[in-house]
Amino acid sequence: MEGWTQTLGTLPLLGIAAGAIVLILFMVIKLKLHAFLVLIFVSLLTAITTGIPLKNISEVLVTSFSGTLGHIALLVGLGAMLGSLVESSGGARILADKMVSIFGEKRAPFALGIASLIMGFPIFFDAGLIVMLPIVFAVARRLGGNNLVLYGLTSASALSVMHIFLPPHPGPITATATYGANLGIVLILGLIVVLPTWYLSGYLWAKFINKRIPLPVLALFGSPADDVEPTNPPSAATVIGIIAIPLILIFMNTGLTALISAGMLNGSHTWVRALTLMGTSEIALLIALMVAMFVLGTRRGLHGSALEKVVDRSLGPICSVVLITGAGGMFGGVLRASGIGTALADSLNGLGLPLIFAAYLIALILRVAQGSATVALVTTAGLLGSAIAGAGFSPVELACITMATAAGSVFAGHVNDGGFWLMGRLMGMDVKNTLKTWTMQQALESVIGFAFILIIYAIF
Repeated sequence: MEGWTQTLGTLPLLGIAAGAIVLILFMVIKLKLHAFLVLIFVSLLTAITTGIPLKNISEVLVTSFSGTLGHIALLVGLGAMLGSLVESSGGARILADKMVSIFGEKRAPFALGIASLIMGFPIFFDAGLIVMLPIVFAVARRLGGNNLVLYGLTSASALSVMHIFLPPHPGPITATATYGANLGIVLILGLIVVLPTWYLSGYLWAKFINKRIPLPVLALFGSPADDVEPTNPPSAATVIGIIAIPLILIFMNTGLTALISAGMLNGSHTWVRALTLMGTSEIALLIALMVAMFVLGTRRGLHGSALEKVVDRSLGPICSVVLITGAGGMFGGVLRASGIGTALADSLNGLGLPLIFAAYLIALILRVAQGSATVALVTTAGLLGSAIAGAGFSPVELACITMATAAGSVFAGHVNDGGFWLMGRLMGMDVKNTLKTWTMQQALESVIGFAFILIIYAIF
């Protein structure tokens, strides 16, 4: 904000942020107030308390809300429509039956996790979650009742580790460039780290916590009970092909972007720009939805109002998800606008820790304080970049420091992170259970991932 400088110190800002988080938890969990209203109210209160000029508060609130909402609303809306078509056609059930017949009931969660790891390589976390959820719900429903935590958390954690640790996702790419690390080494070591990290912090944690938090499957994309049994369900291969469309398109976008960055491809060509556009998350999902409307709708005899009804009924249940996620983004945006990240970074810069520990700790504290994993990672990299680049580290050590920063940036996502609300609401969990499942998973992912990184760092 032009002409305004934060005059509060780090400790007062931290105190305000902590008080705001406690107030949100109290109002939502104890007073049972609606999270959307609570987040808006506390965001306004936080903006005033941290000294953001009154004339700028409305702009900060709206900008932070719309910045999250514009991205999430498109992904969730398009994904919900796609999921409704897959569900109502019987495709989700067919694919769930196929997975169970191949892998067996006991290995079905593990198989979903592996599929999500593959999906998460080119696709951002939120887009991957939307694409995978219809299959997750179908498998959970197929195998009986109140076990959604097992299947949903296994899949979401796989998408998370890929998004946090591996290029071409924006956080690792930015840190790699800032630190001067070798992208290929970061990718190789990242693959070594993400598999055991996901298995321990995602799969095993989901198995453990699922026994303590029974969670039924939502009818978010429509339930089989809502429809007459499909007379001509698609094959499992057809469903996989439709789900693979955004994966292929986004992977194409990633490859083209990498070639352009390396100077191997001229990005000004119209065909390159067109293919890159097709590979953005929102456009890729739109294309997949249009294909699904024909293959799972029109070709199966659904026309006009009947087809419109199938896709339209998916939008009602996700309105609350979208609005609450946007409000969560608003709260995080207010914290960032207050300058808490800058104040923390300046205070932590002189800790005198070994740089790999400093990178992890600074990213961790920034993540907990202001919510955004990407902001925590990029801020930490900018703060330590010159010191790390000039310290004479080996390529492997630089890659480890890059991943240590990433590990810190994922720690314990909670109420100031839009992803917390997205995950909780899509899964049908209240705030308390989202803290017990998702926040704990993110903390474990951070700590376990950092432990594996330290082992590699010590060996090499």
